[in-house]
Amino acid sequence: MKTQQAVAAVQPPVGTTPAQASPAQAQPAGESSRLMLGLSAGHAAKHFCQGSFLVLLPSIRNALGLSDVAVGGMYTAQHVVGGATNAPAGLLADMYRRRVALILTASMTLVALGYLFIGLTNWYALLVLAVICTGAGTSLWHSPAFATLAARYPDRRGLAMAAHLTGAQIGDTLAPVLTGLALGGVALIGVEWAGVHWRTVALALVVPAGLTAVMVITFFRSGGVGAPARVSLGQYLSALRRLGRNPGVLGMTALHAMRGATHTSFQVFLVLYMSDVLLFSPLRVGLHVSLLTLAGVASTPVFGAVSDRIGRKPVILFNMTAVTGIVLSFVWIEGGWPFTVMIALLGVVLFSVMPTITAAAMDVTERGSEGTSIALMFAGGSVVGAVAPIVAGAINGSWGFQGVVLFASAIAAGGLLTAVAVPIRRRT
Repeated sequence: MKTQQAVAAVQPPVGTTPAQASPAQAQPAGESSRLMLGLSAGHAAKHFCQGSFLVLLPSIRNALGLSDVAVGGMYTAQHVVGGATNAPAGLLADMYRRRVALILTASMTLVALGYLFIGLTNWYALLVLAVICTGAGTSLWHSPAFATLAARYPDRRGLAMAAHLTGAQIGDTLAPVLTGLALGGVALIGVEWAGVHWRTVALALVVPAGLTAVMVITFFRSGGVGAPARVSLGQYLSALRRLGRNPGVLGMTALHAMRGATHTSFQVFLVLYMSDVLLFSPLRVGLHVSLLTLAGVASTPVFGAVSDRIGRKPVILFNMTAVTGIVLSFVWIEGGWPFTVMIALLGVVLFSVMPTITAAAMDVTERGSEGTSIALMFAGGSVVGAVAPIVAGAINGSWGFQGVVLFASAIAAGGLLTAVAVPIRRRT
Protein backbone atom coordinates (compact mmCIF):
# COMPACT_ATOMS: atom_id res chain seq x y z
CA MET A 1 0.00 0.00 0.00
CA LYS A 2 2.83 2.37 0.89
CA THR A 3 4.55 1.60 -2.39
CA GLN A 4 1.42 2.47 -4.37
CA GLN A 5 1.06 5.74 -2.46
CA ALA A 6 4.69 6.62 -3.14
CA VAL A 7 4.27 5.99 -6.86
CA ALA A 8 1.09 8.04 -6.96
CA ALA A 9 2.81 10.86 -5.10
CA VAL A 10 5.42 11.42 -7.81
CA GLN A 11 2.96 11.14 -10.70
CA PRO A 12 1.72 14.51 -11.99
CA PRO A 13 -1.99 14.45 -12.76
CA VAL A 14 -3.56 14.53 -16.20
CA GLY A 15 -3.22 18.11 -17.36
CA THR A 16 0.46 18.43 -16.49
CA THR A 17 2.43 19.54 -19.52
CA PRO A 18 5.83 18.17 -20.49
CA ALA A 19 7.30 21.49 -19.42
CA GLN A 20 5.96 20.94 -15.91
CA ALA A 21 7.00 17.30 -15.59
CA SER A 22 10.69 16.64 -15.18
CA PRO A 23 12.42 13.74 -16.92
CA ALA A 24 12.93 12.10 -13.56
CA GLN A 25 9.18 12.04 -13.03
CA ALA A 26 8.34 10.82 -16.51
CA GLN A 27 11.08 8.21 -16.76
CA PRO A 28 11.80 5.68 -13.99
CA ALA A 29 15.33 5.72 -12.61
CA GLY A 30 17.68 3.35 -14.38
CA GLU A 31 15.39 3.06 -17.39
CA SER A 32 17.19 1.23 -20.19
CA SER A 33 16.35 0.91 -23.86
CA ARG A 34 14.86 -2.56 -23.46
CA LEU A 35 11.28 -1.35 -23.66
CA MET A 36 12.08 0.85 -26.66
CA LEU A 37 13.73 -1.99 -28.55
CA GLY A 38 11.11 -4.56 -27.55
CA LEU A 39 8.19 -2.43 -28.72
CA SER A 40 10.10 -1.68 -31.92
CA ALA A 41 10.46 -5.44 -32.54
CA GLY A 42 6.73 -5.91 -32.02
CA HIS A 43 6.06 -3.02 -34.39
CA ALA A 44 8.28 -4.74 -36.97
CA ALA A 45 6.18 -7.92 -36.73
CA LYS A 46 2.97 -5.92 -37.06
CA HIS A 47 4.20 -4.17 -40.17
CA PHE A 48 5.58 -7.40 -41.63
CA CYS A 49 2.03 -8.77 -41.59
CA GLN A 50 0.61 -5.46 -42.80
CA GLY A 51 3.13 -5.10 -45.64
CA SER A 52 2.71 -8.66 -46.91
CA PHE A 53 -0.87 -7.98 -47.92
CA LEU A 54 0.26 -5.43 -50.51
CA VAL A 55 2.23 -8.09 -52.43
CA LEU A 56 -0.65 -10.56 -52.07
CA LEU A 57 -3.03 -7.97 -53.54
CA PRO A 58 -2.51 -8.69 -57.28
CA SER A 59 -3.07 -12.43 -56.70
CA ILE A 60 -6.16 -11.78 -54.58
CA ARG A 61 -7.54 -9.34 -57.13
CA ASN A 62 -7.09 -11.81 -59.99
CA ALA A 63 -8.51 -14.73 -58.00
CA LEU A 64 -11.65 -12.83 -56.99
CA GLY A 65 -11.95 -10.72 -60.15
CA LEU A 66 -11.89 -7.36 -58.36
CA SER A 67 -12.00 -3.98 -60.11
CA ASP A 68 -9.73 -1.06 -59.22
CA VAL A 69 -12.63 0.63 -57.42
CA ALA A 70 -13.29 -2.57 -55.45
CA VAL A 71 -9.63 -2.64 -54.41
CA GLY A 72 -9.78 1.01 -53.37
CA GLY A 73 -13.07 0.38 -51.55
CA MET A 74 -11.46 -2.44 -49.58
CA TYR A 75 -8.75 -0.06 -48.37
CA THR A 76 -11.38 2.58 -47.65
CA ALA A 77 -13.25 0.16 -45.38
CA GLN A 78 -10.01 -0.72 -43.64
CA HIS A 79 -9.19 2.94 -42.99
CA VAL A 80 -12.71 3.77 -41.75
CA VAL A 81 -12.71 0.99 -39.17
CA GLY A 82 -9.05 1.56 -38.34
CA GLY A 83 -9.82 5.22 -37.70
CA ALA A 84 -12.80 4.36 -35.53
CA THR A 85 -10.62 1.98 -33.51
CA ASN A 86 -8.26 4.81 -32.62
CA ALA A 87 -10.81 6.45 -30.31
CA PRO A 88 -11.20 3.54 -27.85
CA ALA A 89 -7.49 2.76 -28.23
CA GLY A 90 -6.57 6.26 -27.09
CA LEU A 91 -9.02 6.15 -24.20
CA LEU A 92 -7.75 2.77 -23.01
CA ALA A 93 -4.12 3.80 -23.38
CA ASP A 94 -4.58 6.91 -21.22
CA MET A 95 -7.01 5.55 -18.63
CA TYR A 96 -5.35 2.16 -18.20
CA ARG A 97 -1.67 2.86 -18.88
CA ARG A 98 -0.64 -0.06 -16.68
CA ARG A 99 -2.54 -2.45 -18.97
CA VAL A 100 -0.70 -1.58 -22.19
CA ALA A 101 0.52 -5.18 -22.59
CA LEU A 102 -3.07 -6.45 -22.75
CA ILE A 103 -4.03 -3.82 -25.33
CA LEU A 104 -1.02 -4.65 -27.52
CA THR A 105 -1.77 -8.37 -27.24
CA ALA A 106 -5.34 -7.76 -28.40
CA SER A 107 -3.92 -5.77 -31.34
CA MET A 108 -1.82 -8.64 -32.67
CA THR A 109 -4.56 -11.19 -32.00
CA LEU A 110 -6.89 -9.25 -34.31
CA VAL A 111 -4.19 -9.19 -37.01
CA ALA A 112 -3.79 -12.97 -36.71
CA LEU A 113 -7.56 -13.53 -37.01
CA GLY A 114 -7.71 -11.23 -40.05
CA TYR A 115 -5.10 -13.25 -41.94
CA LEU A 116 -6.82 -16.47 -40.98
CA PHE A 117 -9.98 -15.24 -42.70
CA ILE A 118 -8.06 -13.83 -45.71
CA GLY A 119 -6.51 -17.24 -46.30
CA LEU A 120 -9.86 -19.04 -46.15
CA THR A 121 -12.36 -16.79 -47.93
CA ASN A 122 -13.60 -16.86 -51.54
CA TRP A 123 -16.03 -13.96 -51.09
CA TYR A 124 -15.30 -10.28 -51.47
CA ALA A 125 -17.56 -9.35 -48.54
CA LEU A 126 -15.71 -11.68 -46.18
CA LEU A 127 -12.38 -10.45 -47.56
CA VAL A 128 -13.40 -6.89 -46.69
CA LEU A 129 -14.33 -8.03 -43.17
CA ALA A 130 -10.94 -9.74 -42.84
CA VAL A 131 -9.08 -6.63 -44.00
CA ILE A 132 -11.16 -4.59 -41.56
CA CYS A 133 -10.07 -6.96 -38.79
CA THR A 134 -6.39 -6.47 -39.62
CA GLY A 135 -6.95 -2.70 -39.85
CA ALA A 136 -8.54 -2.59 -36.41
CA GLY A 137 -5.68 -4.65 -35.01
CA THR A 138 -2.96 -2.46 -36.48
CA SER A 139 -4.70 0.73 -35.27
CA LEU A 140 -5.04 -0.67 -31.77
CA TRP A 141 -1.23 -0.86 -31.49
CA HIS A 142 -0.39 2.79 -32.06
CA SER A 143 -1.85 4.66 -29.07
CA PRO A 144 -0.56 2.44 -26.24
CA ALA A 145 2.87 1.91 -27.84
CA PHE A 146 3.61 5.51 -28.83
CA ALA A 147 2.11 6.94 -25.62
CA THR A 148 4.22 4.62 -23.48
CA LEU A 149 7.39 5.58 -25.34
CA ALA A 150 6.60 9.31 -25.15
CA ALA A 151 6.08 9.07 -21.38
CA ARG A 152 9.05 6.81 -20.63
CA TYR A 153 11.66 8.61 -22.81
CA PRO A 154 10.91 12.36 -22.59
CA ASP A 155 14.53 13.44 -23.21
CA ARG A 156 14.87 11.18 -26.27
CA ARG A 157 11.36 11.47 -27.62
CA GLY A 158 12.36 12.01 -31.25
CA LEU A 159 14.75 9.06 -31.11
CA ALA A 160 12.19 6.83 -29.35
CA MET A 161 9.54 7.62 -31.97
CA ALA A 162 12.12 7.03 -34.71
CA ALA A 163 13.24 3.70 -33.23
CA HIS A 164 9.64 2.54 -33.16
CA LEU A 165 9.11 3.58 -36.77
CA THR A 166 12.40 1.96 -37.75
CA GLY A 167 10.95 -1.31 -36.49
CA ALA A 168 8.00 -0.70 -38.79
CA GLN A 169 10.34 -0.05 -41.70
CA ILE A 170 12.25 -3.26 -41.08
CA GLY A 171 8.98 -5.18 -41.19
CA ASP A 172 7.86 -3.29 -44.29
CA THR A 173 11.20 -3.99 -45.97
CA LEU A 174 11.32 -7.72 -45.27
CA ALA A 175 7.65 -8.42 -45.95
CA PRO A 176 7.52 -7.63 -49.70
CA VAL A 177 10.73 -9.52 -50.47
CA LEU A 178 9.86 -12.64 -48.48
CA THR A 179 6.24 -12.61 -49.61
CA GLY A 180 7.23 -12.10 -53.24
CA LEU A 181 9.74 -14.94 -52.91
CA ALA A 182 7.11 -17.20 -51.37
CA LEU A 183 4.64 -16.44 -54.18
CA GLY A 184 7.01 -16.42 -57.17
CA GLY A 185 9.58 -19.00 -56.11
CA VAL A 186 13.23 -18.88 -57.14
CA ALA A 187 15.61 -20.49 -59.60
CA LEU A 188 19.22 -20.08 -58.49
CA ILE A 189 22.38 -22.22 -58.94
CA GLY A 190 20.42 -25.25 -60.02
CA VAL A 191 17.87 -24.92 -57.23
CA GLU A 192 14.32 -24.36 -58.40
CA TRP A 193 11.29 -23.66 -56.24
CA ALA A 194 7.92 -22.85 -57.74
CA GLY A 195 6.60 -20.98 -54.70
CA VAL A 196 3.31 -21.46 -52.89
CA HIS A 197 -0.30 -20.34 -53.29
CA TRP A 198 -1.25 -16.91 -51.95
CA ARG A 199 -3.71 -18.51 -49.53
CA THR A 200 -0.86 -20.50 -47.99
CA VAL A 201 1.12 -17.30 -47.48
CA ALA A 202 -1.88 -15.58 -45.86
CA LEU A 203 -2.38 -18.47 -43.45
CA ALA A 204 1.35 -18.56 -42.66
CA LEU A 205 1.15 -14.91 -41.54
CA VAL A 206 -1.08 -15.98 -38.67
CA VAL A 207 2.06 -17.42 -37.03
CA PRO A 208 4.18 -14.23 -36.58
CA ALA A 209 1.14 -12.25 -35.50
CA GLY A 210 0.16 -14.87 -32.94
CA LEU A 211 3.71 -15.26 -31.63
CA THR A 212 4.04 -11.50 -31.19
CA ALA A 213 0.84 -11.45 -29.15
CA VAL A 214 2.24 -14.15 -26.86
CA MET A 215 5.64 -12.43 -26.55
CA VAL A 216 4.10 -9.07 -25.61
CA ILE A 217 1.88 -10.44 -22.86
CA THR A 218 4.80 -12.53 -21.54
CA PHE A 219 7.66 -10.01 -21.51
CA PHE A 220 6.19 -6.50 -21.43
CA ARG A 221 3.72 -6.54 -18.57
CA SER A 222 5.87 -3.89 -16.90
CA GLY A 223 5.46 -1.45 -19.80
CA GLY A 224 3.09 0.72 -17.78
CA VAL A 225 5.07 0.67 -14.53
CA GLY A 226 5.20 4.14 -12.98
CA ALA A 227 1.94 5.27 -14.60
CA PRO A 228 -1.14 6.09 -12.51
CA ALA A 229 -3.21 3.01 -11.69
CA ARG A 230 -6.26 4.60 -13.26
CA VAL A 231 -7.29 8.01 -14.57
CA SER A 232 -10.88 9.00 -13.83
CA LEU A 233 -13.28 9.59 -16.71
CA GLY A 234 -13.72 13.20 -15.61
CA GLN A 235 -9.97 13.85 -15.73
CA TYR A 236 -9.77 12.19 -19.12
CA LEU A 237 -12.65 14.19 -20.64
CA SER A 238 -11.25 17.45 -19.30
CA ALA A 239 -7.87 16.74 -20.88
CA LEU A 240 -9.61 15.67 -24.10
CA ARG A 241 -11.39 19.02 -24.38
CA ARG A 242 -8.11 20.87 -24.01
CA LEU A 243 -6.50 18.58 -26.57
CA GLY A 244 -9.22 19.42 -29.09
CA ARG A 245 -8.25 23.09 -28.83
CA ASN A 246 -4.51 22.48 -29.15
CA PRO A 247 -3.36 23.97 -32.50
CA GLY A 248 -0.05 22.10 -32.46
CA VAL A 249 -1.71 18.70 -32.12
CA LEU A 250 -4.42 19.55 -34.66
CA GLY A 251 -1.83 20.77 -37.16
CA MET A 252 0.27 17.63 -36.78
CA THR A 253 -2.89 15.55 -37.16
CA ALA A 254 -3.59 17.19 -40.53
CA LEU A 255 0.03 16.79 -41.63
CA HIS A 256 0.11 13.14 -40.54
CA ALA A 257 -3.10 12.53 -42.51
CA MET A 258 -1.76 14.03 -45.71
CA ARG A 259 1.54 12.18 -45.48
CA GLY A 260 -0.34 8.92 -44.98
CA ALA A 261 -2.75 9.60 -47.84
CA THR A 262 0.21 10.32 -50.14
CA HIS A 263 1.84 7.06 -49.15
CA THR A 264 -1.28 4.88 -49.47
CA SER A 265 -2.51 6.35 -52.76
CA PHE A 266 0.90 6.06 -54.37
CA GLN A 267 1.99 2.68 -53.03
CA VAL A 268 -1.17 0.67 -53.72
CA PHE A 269 -1.31 1.60 -57.38
CA LEU A 270 2.47 1.52 -57.75
CA VAL A 271 2.21 -2.22 -57.00
CA LEU A 272 -0.52 -2.69 -59.61
CA TYR A 273 1.44 -0.57 -62.14
CA MET A 274 4.54 -2.72 -61.70
CA SER A 275 2.51 -5.93 -61.96
CA ASP A 276 0.14 -5.00 -64.82
CA VAL A 277 2.06 -2.48 -66.94
CA LEU A 278 5.74 -3.16 -66.30
CA LEU A 279 5.04 -6.92 -66.00
CA PHE A 280 7.31 -7.38 -62.98
CA SER A 281 7.40 -10.80 -61.32
CA PRO A 282 6.08 -11.04 -57.73
CA LEU A 283 9.64 -11.15 -56.43
CA ARG A 284 10.64 -8.08 -58.42
CA VAL A 285 7.52 -6.25 -57.22
CA GLY A 286 8.44 -7.18 -53.67
CA LEU A 287 12.00 -5.94 -54.06
CA HIS A 288 10.84 -2.55 -55.35
CA VAL A 289 8.25 -2.16 -52.58
CA SER A 290 11.00 -2.96 -50.08
CA LEU A 291 13.05 -0.08 -51.46
CA LEU A 292 10.35 2.29 -50.18
CA THR A 293 11.34 1.38 -46.63
CA LEU A 294 14.88 -0.02 -46.84
CA ALA A 295 16.68 3.33 -47.06
CA GLY A 296 14.46 4.69 -44.30
CA VAL A 297 15.78 2.08 -41.87
CA ALA A 298 18.96 4.14 -41.66
CA SER A 299 17.54 7.63 -42.25
CA THR A 300 14.64 7.49 -39.77
CA PRO A 301 16.67 7.36 -36.52
CA VAL A 302 19.03 9.99 -37.96
CA PHE A 303 16.18 12.41 -38.68
CA GLY A 304 14.64 11.64 -35.27
CA ALA A 305 17.87 12.38 -33.43
CA VAL A 306 18.46 15.54 -35.50
CA SER A 307 14.96 16.78 -34.65
CA ASP A 308 15.80 16.37 -30.95
CA ARG A 309 18.75 18.72 -31.45
CA ILE A 310 17.69 21.39 -33.97
CA GLY A 311 13.90 21.22 -33.69
CA ARG A 312 11.08 19.46 -35.52
CA LYS A 313 10.15 22.03 -38.17
CA PRO A 314 13.35 22.04 -40.29
CA VAL A 315 13.26 18.23 -40.50
CA ILE A 316 9.57 18.16 -41.42
CA LEU A 317 9.92 20.86 -44.09
CA PHE A 318 12.89 19.11 -45.69
CA ASN A 319 11.16 15.73 -45.81
CA MET A 320 7.81 16.96 -47.13
CA THR A 321 9.53 19.03 -49.84
CA ALA A 322 11.49 15.96 -50.93
CA VAL A 323 8.40 13.71 -50.88
CA THR A 324 6.46 16.15 -53.09
CA GLY A 325 9.24 16.43 -55.66
CA ILE A 326 10.12 12.75 -55.83
CA VAL A 327 6.52 11.55 -56.17
CA LEU A 328 5.92 14.10 -58.93
CA SER A 329 8.97 12.81 -60.83
CA PHE A 330 7.10 9.56 -61.62
CA VAL A 331 5.04 11.49 -64.17
CA TRP A 332 8.11 11.34 -66.42
CA ILE A 333 9.88 8.22 -65.12
CA GLU A 334 8.11 5.14 -66.46
CA GLY A 335 10.65 2.37 -65.92
CA GLY A 336 14.30 1.33 -66.06
CA TRP A 337 16.98 2.14 -63.51
CA PRO A 338 15.72 5.72 -62.89
CA PHE A 339 12.44 4.16 -61.72
CA THR A 340 14.29 1.99 -59.20
CA VAL A 341 16.56 4.82 -58.02
CA MET A 342 13.67 7.22 -57.41
CA ILE A 343 11.76 4.62 -55.42
CA ALA A 344 14.85 4.20 -53.23
CA LEU A 345 15.17 7.97 -52.77
CA LEU A 346 11.49 8.22 -51.86
CA GLY A 347 12.14 5.57 -49.23
CA VAL A 348 14.70 7.85 -47.56
CA VAL A 349 12.08 10.53 -46.76
CA LEU A 350 8.57 9.08 -47.01
CA PHE A 351 8.52 7.17 -43.70
CA SER A 352 11.30 8.97 -41.85
CA VAL A 353 9.19 12.11 -41.34
CA MET A 354 6.51 10.22 -39.38
CA PRO A 355 8.33 10.03 -36.02
CA THR A 356 9.24 13.71 -36.20
CA ILE A 357 5.58 14.62 -36.79
CA THR A 358 4.58 12.37 -33.90
CA ALA A 359 7.24 13.81 -31.60
CA ALA A 360 6.13 17.36 -32.50
CA ALA A 361 2.60 16.46 -31.39
CA MET A 362 3.87 14.85 -28.19
CA ASP A 363 5.93 17.95 -27.37
CA VAL A 364 2.74 20.00 -26.94
CA THR A 365 0.54 17.27 -25.46
CA GLU A 366 -0.36 17.26 -21.77
CA ARG A 367 1.23 14.45 -19.84
CA GLY A 368 -1.33 11.70 -19.40
CA SER A 369 -3.06 12.50 -22.72
CA GLU A 370 -0.40 11.01 -25.01
CA GLY A 371 -2.56 8.04 -26.01
CA THR A 372 -5.49 10.22 -27.03
CA SER A 373 -3.18 12.57 -28.93
CA ILE A 374 -1.80 9.63 -30.88
CA ALA A 375 -5.32 8.32 -31.44
CA LEU A 376 -6.40 11.72 -32.78
CA MET A 377 -3.47 11.75 -35.22
CA PHE A 378 -4.12 8.26 -36.54
CA ALA A 379 -7.89 8.79 -36.64
CA GLY A 380 -7.35 11.90 -38.76
CA GLY A 381 -5.07 9.90 -41.01
CA SER A 382 -7.71 7.22 -41.35
CA VAL A 383 -10.41 9.72 -42.34
CA VAL A 384 -8.28 11.15 -45.15
CA GLY A 385 -6.93 7.69 -45.93
CA ALA A 386 -10.46 6.34 -46.26
CA VAL A 387 -11.18 8.73 -49.12
CA ALA A 388 -7.80 8.81 -50.87
CA PRO A 389 -7.50 5.15 -52.05
CA ILE A 390 -10.94 4.99 -53.65
CA VAL A 391 -10.36 8.34 -55.38
CA ALA A 392 -6.98 7.08 -56.54
CA GLY A 393 -8.66 3.90 -57.82
CA ALA A 394 -11.10 5.92 -59.91
CA ILE A 395 -8.23 8.06 -61.24
CA ASN A 396 -6.16 4.98 -62.05
CA GLY A 397 -9.05 3.48 -64.00
CA SER A 398 -9.53 6.64 -66.08
CA TRP A 399 -6.06 8.18 -66.45
CA GLY A 400 -3.65 5.45 -65.41
CA PHE A 401 -0.78 5.54 -62.95
CA GLN A 402 0.42 9.00 -64.02
CA GLY A 403 -2.94 10.39 -62.86
CA VAL A 404 -2.42 8.74 -59.47
CA VAL A 405 1.06 10.29 -59.30
CA LEU A 406 -0.37 13.79 -59.83
CA PHE A 407 -3.03 13.12 -57.19
CA ALA A 408 -0.51 11.86 -54.63
CA SER A 409 1.96 14.68 -55.25
CA ALA A 410 -0.84 17.24 -54.81
CA ILE A 411 -1.65 15.76 -51.39
CA ALA A 412 2.05 15.87 -50.45
CA ALA A 413 2.20 19.53 -51.50
CA GLY A 414 -0.78 20.21 -49.24
CA GLY A 415 1.13 18.60 -46.39
CA LEU A 416 4.14 20.84 -47.11
CA LEU A 417 1.97 23.96 -46.98
CA THR A 418 0.48 22.76 -43.70
CA ALA A 419 3.95 22.32 -42.23
CA VAL A 420 4.83 25.86 -43.28
CA ALA A 421 1.68 27.33 -41.73
CA VAL A 422 1.46 25.44 -38.43
CA PRO A 423 3.62 26.69 -35.55
CA ILE A 424 5.89 23.80 -34.57
CA ARG A 425 8.00 24.21 -31.48
CA ARG A 426 9.70 21.87 -29.08
CA ARG A 427 8.68 22.16 -25.43
CA THR A 428 11.33 21.10 -22.91
